[in-house]
Amino acid sequence: MLNKQMKNLIDSVNDLQKLELFTEEKDYLLKHGLIEADTDLVLNSPELRFVDAYIERSDKESEEVIGEEGHAFLDQPLQYLKKHMNEFIYLESNWFEIIGVDAVSLEVDDLFGAYDVMLGLKLQKKFESSIKMFLIDELGSDEKFDLMFSLDDGLWNLNFDLDSVFGFSEALTLGEAFRLIYQFLFRLAEAVEEGKKG
Repeated sequence: MLNKQMKNLIDSVNDLQKLELFTEEKDYLLKHGLIEADTDLVLNSPELRFVDAYIERSDKESEEVIGEEGHAFLDQPLQYLKKHMNEFIYLESNWFEIIGVDAVSLEVDDLFGAYDVMLGLKLQKKFESSIKMFLIDELGSDEKFDLMFSLDDGLWNLNFDLDSVFGFSEALTLGEAFRLIYQFLFRLAEAVEEGKKG
């Protein structure tokens, strides 16, 4: 799936020199021989990853939208969520679509105070063992995530503790936290794809 999405990304531009990517995508394209090592690409700064994302703040209990936010909102410290425990942040981005994620929500767990990531993962049910193996390896325990396949949506409902992801710090901004989530999910998509070939 990831390989197909990356090929579609390349095919979406007439001139590869106009293809704007980030480190994760460029490394993937090189690793899988989808571009030549000397291909001149536009490598974007990580801060631009979600510049065109759709961002909402919503109430956890009612799920009503409190407000839509612009990209600058992601400059807020991650601890914003601990100061606003009643809120969760919902983020949609074309970049998440590439890795098979519909959108990502981030909130602080009321009981444990951990940063919870919630999303729908567009992978077939048959990949359950590959997904679980990656999550256990990366998060250290099956207690750090919840994974359930929804027959209604054909999606994996995945919740995991951001606190357990390598690179996590409460000193992150919201933007840095969402980029860390993206990197984690990119590695998940790649690991599942490689497991499929193995």
